[in-house]
Amino acid sequence: MPQIRPRDAASVILVRPDATGALTVLMGRRSRRAAFVPDVFVFPGGRVDTADAVTQTVTALDPAQATRLAAAGAAGPRLARALGTAAIRETWEETGYVLGGSRVENDRILADQAALRFSARAITPRESPIRFHARFFLADGSALQGPPAGSGELTDLAWFPLTEARTLPVIDVTEFMLAHLTDLHDQPSRLPLFVYRGGRPAIRWLNAP
Repeated sequence: MPQIRPRDAASVILVRPDATGALTVLMGRRSRRAAFVPDVFVFPGGRVDTADAVTQTVTALDPAQATRLAAAGAAGPRLARALGTAAIRETWEETGYVLGGSRVENDRILADQAALRFSARAITPRESPIRFHARFFLADGSALQGPPAGSGELTDLAWFPLTEARTLPVIDVTEFMLAHLTDLHDQPSRLPLFVYRGGRPAIRWLNAP
């Protein structure tokens, strides 16, 4: 059976402190009818569309983040731009929130890509009928604008303390990101690549400036 080529995807881990200064994370539950990872909690995100590479942006991805993407083997300049737009577009579509200085014009979002920080990669198993090569970005949830009013793709959308988020029904990639969120938030010089070997998770740590 020929292997399925992973689709490029972007996901945003939105964090903000609670009243005590502890980190909380925005997550929602996917529909039970979803074709990919149904009925689990996820970060906002989805696959890259063709238009994401050419849609106008408010601000470009920070050059340091583009360098991190390239150093981690995650994306060249054109794909990096598409990933940044996809991350912010999917967040808007799924939650109704507009990130940072992004703005909506003519029913499309012009992304403030400078609000994103590249933090991790993950590639779904070769055996999966639906495959994604996801790049995870961190962003300040305090910079979100507007009330939640997304497409309905995510339900039970809420800000969860990390201890509570780690008890939610999630897939292994999300579980890993939550377990390492504090370290990722501190912007280490190494980035995780979550892949599979023989159907089992195998994490590699990549050097990135």
